[in-house]
Amino acid sequence: VQLQASGGGLVQVGGSLRLSCTASGRPFSSHAMGWFRQAPGKEREFVAAITWSGGRTYYADSVKGRFTISRANGLVYLQMSSLKPEDTAVYYCAAEAHYTPVGRLSTSSEYDYWGQGTLVTVSS
Repeated sequence: VQLQASGGGLVQVGGSLRLSCTASGRPFSSHAMGWFRQAPGKEREFVAAITWSGGRTYYADSVKGRFTISRANGLVYLQMSSLKPEDTAVYYCAAEAHYTPVGRLSTSSEYDYWGQGTLVTVSS
């Protein structure tokens, strides 16, 4: 299973970007998809997650009201608006395939498959 994140780039403060995540390889059963990010010198942190069934969404407090996670046709998106310099990071998509309780979807170790990351740079 390979996950591919795309859509990163350079954007000014207050701008918007949409990240996409696709999956390829052998079919797998996924309960939820998540986006994480890692800024230089910092640990990877949770951004958002969505369940395939029901489309329930979960967000880190730092992105609530600015980012929107969605899924359609097997793709997962992260719409990012009102971007801030502190949003600068490599963004990773991940798939969880063993029905983690929703309360743990913010935990990176619960995810089974990871994409290679896409860099988002917000300039001031």
